[in-house]
Formats: sequence, structure tokens, C-alpha cells
Amino acid sequence: MQRLRRILIICFSDVINVVQGLPILPTLRLRFPHVELAWLTEESNAPLLNRLLALDRLIIVKDRSLYSWNEIAKLRKRLQTFAPDVTIDLQSRFKSAFAAWISGANVRIGFGGNDGREGSRWFNNQLIIPDAEHAVEQNMQLLQPFGIYGSSVSFDLFECEIDRHCSQNILNRCGLHGNFAILCVGADSESKLWREERYAELSGYLSEQWNLPSLVTWSNEDDQKFAERVANIGETAILAPAVTFNEFAAISRRATIVVGSDSPQLHVAAAADARCLGLFGSTDPKLNAPYGEKNYSIQKASSNQRLNKNTRALMDAIDTTSVCDICDKMLAEILDPPKIITSQKKSVSSKKVA
Repeated sequence: MQRLRRILIICFSDVINVVQGLPILPTLRLRFPHVELAWLTEESNAPLLNRLLALDRLIIVKDRSLYSWNEIAKLRKRLQTFAPDVTIDLQSRFKSAFAAWISGANVRIGFGGNDGREGSRWFNNQLIIPDAEHAVEQNMQLLQPFGIYGSSVSFDLFECEIDRHCSQNILNRCGLHGNFAILCVGADSESKLWREERYAELSGYLSEQWNLPSLVTWSNEDDQKFAERVANIGETAILAPAVTFNEFAAISRRATIVVGSDSPQLHVAAAADARCLGLFGSTDPKLNAPYGEKNYSIQKASSNQRLNKNTRALMDAIDTTSVCDICDKMLAEILDPPKIITSQKKSVSSKKVA
């Protein structure tokens, strides 16, 4: 590869995909300390990416804006002004690969095989067929053309003083001054939603068994309504106010454990080095589990059941007792042992979901 001056990373997609691609930045910075690193993304992802110390430049487009020739021409001009030598296409979809092509970069790295979708292989010219299981490690394999293999993973999310101050104010307002759990109850589809009653049962168990209050968090209006129902059912959980992903990252760093479905907040928490338990319905935890050795995931639906992705039954297969068991294992590593496991678990496991 020629002498590098500028590298452009491309990921327009949602927060989960962005978070799973973050570790390539500190790795590139360590290998190429003088190369200018830029990231092309939609504006909804910009606040999170603004906290990355390894990133030199953020190129932002409006969400869902590249659907006219006028917008494409504007982006082409901006990208060719930056003039990257290499692009790294984390999404490997038509839109991201097309952006790599119009940037004028000679080397355009993306996924090949089944992971290079929607015609992206027409535009990317160095194709990597990943053999790692987890999405984070698959993204790291896109660095192979630079001669980078098997590097350690670091998300390198920076916590600024504003986020630290805001997160502490939120915790003070919620009366959380010691150990606490976070319940990330929202999701982007029915097949990822665990029932409100079960989150309420879990909150009650953590309170009774471990003296651990639960903070119920949310990231949009639908999530907020769901979170309100969780907090109201058993009255043992505390509803969080609206927070940004950066504020949430700061709050999750202070949490004892984080439990939630395959959602942006869960992955942000894992990137912030929180202890996480992911609840999985339709998505594959081998690919999308919260990354890190201290994190856990649970999935009870069979592979045949997961073929029907639009059903809540996939998450209903996860019983509350199984989640409590894993929470016990996680908490026993850092807190004093619980007092009354048997009686409390019997009351949790006796409840049914209609």
C-alpha cells in the first residue's frame, strides 16, 4: 500500500453498527500516528463519534439525505476535497460503497462474499471475507490490508467533563448514590422486546435479593412509554430522564450491571466498559453480544423459531429466573453474597406471561 496520508471510515448505519466499528480507530491511530483519520456518517451518529480522541475529522450528512443527485454531488465534492488514500467500508452496502467510490480513493476496503451486500462489491476493490464470529472482530479484519492482524480491541470512548457532570446530576436526581442496575428496556422491533412484567420482576428481584435499585433507561418516545410501564408495574424501578448516548455511556460506567435487549444503549454500555447482560430474540448473540469477556448473553429461542423474526415469542422464551441466575453470577463477583435466593426465586419463577 502506498504512503498513507488520509484514511476515510464509512458507516452511515445505526448506533449499533457504529459502536461495533469503533475499535478500528485507536488501532489505526496506534499504527499510523501521523495519518489523518476521518469518519463519514449521518448526523444522528455524530454526537457519539465526536467523543473519539483518535478521530481527526467527522464528515456528516443529514439522515437519509443521499437520495438526490444534488446531494450526491455535494458529498462527492466534500469527499474529494478530503482526498482519502484509503476508504474502509464498515457497512459494505450499496450506499456506503458508492460513497467510497465517489471519494476518489484508490484503495477501497470492504467485505466480500455474503457480507458484501447490495452491490457493494462493484465499488470496493479490496474485499475481506471475515471468518471471525463477532461483528466487532469482523470489523477489525478490515484492517488486514494494512498488515494488522489480531490486535486487541479498545473502544476508546472519551468521557468529557460535561458528560461526567450531567450523568452525576441525573443519578443525584434519581437518588442513586451507590450500586445500581440499568435496565435498557427499549428495542427497534417486537422480536427484541422482553415483556414489561419480566423487567419489573427482575427489578424486584435485584432490589429484594441484592439491595440493588434499577434505573430504567430509554432512547425514543416508544421506548419511553415502555419504560414508564416497567417502572409503574412493580414500583421498584426508577424511570430515567431523557439522556444522550454520551450521557448514557457516562451513567453506565457507574452502574453495577446493565441488562437489556439487543439495542443501541446495550452496545454503548459495553463500549463504555460496563458489565452487561444481553437478552436476545431474533438476532444472533454470537455476532452481536455485548462485546467483552465480562459480559454475558442469553437466548432461548431455537434456530427454527428465529426464522420468524417478527414475533415476541422469541423473547418470551427467556424466563425471568434464567436472567436472575446470570445476574447472580455477575453480581457475586463484585458484591456480597445474597441472603435469600431460594424463596425469592420461587416467587419469580411462578409468574406466567399471557
